[in-house]
Amino acid sequence: MTNLNLFVENGKKIIGVAANYKSLLKILDKPMPKVPEIFIKPTTSYITEKENIVIPKGFSVNEEVELGVIIGKIAKKVSEKEALDYVGGYCVALDMTATCKMKEARSTGGSWTLGKGFDTATPVGSFIKKSDIPDPHKVTLWCSVNGKHRQDGCTDDLAFSIPVLISFISQYITLEPNDLILTGSPPDMGPVQQGDIVRCGIKDISEVEFKVEAE
Repeated sequence: MTNLNLFVENGKKIIGVAANYKSLLKILDKPMPKVPEIFIKPTTSYITEKENIVIPKGFSVNEEVELGVIIGKIAKKVSEKEALDYVGGYCVALDMTATCKMKEARSTGGSWTLGKGFDTATPVGSFIKKSDIPDPHKVTLWCSVNGKHRQDGCTDDLAFSIPVLISFISQYITLEPNDLILTGSPPDMGPVQQGDIVRCGIKDISEVEFKVEAE
């Protein structure tokens, strides 16, 4: 049986979802997309608590707190109705985003890889058992920087629900045990810099802290 506590060591891929909160879409003045906009982050971007977020030289980086969904068994072309059966557990995660590289990518139609996949771009907390989150669409995410509250959002605001995400992704990309889906970030994400302390969590369930350093 797969030990999902070791999802960081054993996961083969991280799949992110862009702008997946209705409140964020409203702020950005963007229409509701027809399908989820997904991207891949390399597993070399993982760090766990006690490791530092490192900002690459010349990069400007934002924090984005997210609910991470850890896949428990192989999922290929699954239906939305069955999708939650493939969830093995959860984690709190940060999708660190190089805004400078994302701006370049959006202006040229280029790749998001550097903007989303640099080393240390996916800080995560420990594995959370599926039974500890009976309804993943009713959890509150929060993030603070240097003790100042920054992000606060509930997953009932997701534009695309977790079953929709799993079903959609699995139509094209086989999901495997230990893979991580980052479900999107609520509004008010912002920049971090050398020396900052980023704390984030799922209210009443899990929290994690990371220090930021510059390369």
